[in-house]
Amino acid sequence: MLILITYDVSTIGSEGRRRLSKVAKKCVDHGQRVQNSVFECILDAAQFRRLKFELEELIDKETDSLRFYNLGDNYKSKVQHVGAKDSYDMGDPLIL
Repeated sequence: MLILITYDVSTIGSEGRRRLSKVAKKCVDHGQRVQNSVFECILDAAQFRRLKFELEELIDKETDSLRFYNLGDNYKSKVQHVGAKDSYDMGDPLIL
């Protein structure tokens, strides 16, 4: 299923910048960045639960926020892209 993850991490102080870096790295490890704080991730239910838990452990719930949008398995007709930063289809093979 396609999960859209967005986050807003307060970067006031070095600890906030450190949290931001950790959240971004965790998201990069599981999907593709489509905007500065927005990631598209193809995950199964168990992977999603684990990633959600790990991200929740990284943030300060008093100052930061996470949003998760479950676009399901039939997401291709639900996503439209206009403009710069072409993305790749994460369901297709990736040739390096």
